[in-house]
Amino acid sequence: MSSVRTDDNTTFINELSRLVGHSHLLTDPAKTARYRKGFRSGQGDALAVVFPGTLLELWRVLSACVAADKIILMQAANTGLTEGSTPNGNDYDRDIVIISTLRLDKLHLLDKGEQVLAFPGTTLYSLEKALKPLGREPHSVIGSSCIGASVIGGICNNSGGSLVQRGPAYTEMSLFARIDENGKLTLVNHLGIDLGVTPEQILSKLDDDRVKDEDVQHDGRHAHDHDYITRVRDINADTPARYNADPDRLFESSGCAGKLAVFAVRLDTFPAEKKQQVFYIGTNQPEVLTEIRRHILAEFTHLPVAGEYMHRDIYDIAERYGKDTFLMIDKLGTDKMPFFFTMKGRTDAMLEKVSLFKPHFTDRFMQKLGNVFPAHLPERMKTWRDKYEHHLLLKMAGDGIAEAQSWLT
Repeated sequence: MSSVRTDDNTTFINELSRLVGHSHLLTDPAKTARYRKGFRSGQGDALAVVFPGTLLELWRVLSACVAADKIILMQAANTGLTEGSTPNGNDYDRDIVIISTLRLDKLHLLDKGEQVLAFPGTTLYSLEKALKPLGREPHSVIGSSCIGASVIGGICNNSGGSLVQRGPAYTEMSLFARIDENGKLTLVNHLGIDLGVTPEQILSKLDDDRVKDEDVQHDGRHAHDHDYITRVRDINADTPARYNADPDRLFESSGCAGKLAVFAVRLDTFPAEKKQQVFYIGTNQPEVLTEIRRHILAEFTHLPVAGEYMHRDIYDIAERYGKDTFLMIDKLGTDKMPFFFTMKGRTDAMLEKVSLFKPHFTDRFMQKLGNVFPAHLPERMKTWRDKYEHHLLLKMAGDGIAEAQSWLT
């Protein structure tokens, strides 16, 4: 599909080029490869990869794709965490167009930083950086932020699996495009911000940074999963506190999983805890971890920030194959990681064309390079690994640290 250019597609491609500029449109399969292949899995053909530079350009590109009856895949960082932003195979019934939102990376802080307005390409890392001077942090401060994961990608997939205090990423305030029952592309503004009436008015006001304090409304809609703590503490409920495609967490953009084109989301931010501590718990009896979970959720005054279970086998895998990433973060800092993962994607795409290099060459090379360095994990952790089969990393903050310390010891 990616190498076929019919007369109809030529007209369509020319229209995309007119909308975003020739330099922001890719059709050569060699150049689109890194956008058509997921970071972890998923790969397929695509007619084009488009990089709109404004929300208005995004709207016009979407309109052109709908008019030409193309399949649309919205893509931000292409972390591959959910495999939803790349083609998966080549058995689709229509041409695929990938719309990359990397250039749409603006964010607006609202109400002195208590809320944020994030664009399609806004990353978790850039949001963390913007909020840090204000003593606040976003809903998700997770590992994927190191590789450039987008804020809106998290909303669309209800991300945040290890977060105990805040639960899944969720909002009831967003700006999105949908195809209605008549096959017409429509723009829906549920941001709670007065932006105008027509798509051109709405999107231009955001593109031009013309949002004023008086435009922002507070009408009771939620910008995070406000009742998650109540659900997660109900340890005797018949249903889990959270699960994939929970209908109670599906609201327009939240959990839409690519079925909508999301232009912006409005989210709450949270006071950053000045003091945090991770407790590393080991056991050979899984029921012990069940007891710990139930007691903490039911009895603790302060819930953990996050909890992460790890089996001994996963420990071994992470120690061996994650060492290079650990060293990069430790020595260079998280702010360099999105750049390195971008370069890795480009390098992988180039090396795939050379038969001399085996698949995943860069991964294997970096892992071997990491082995040159001394052991990166403390000896105490290795002793813990040998002694216990099951591991729990429990992250506490503020007064919860003393509470956990007292109960665990």
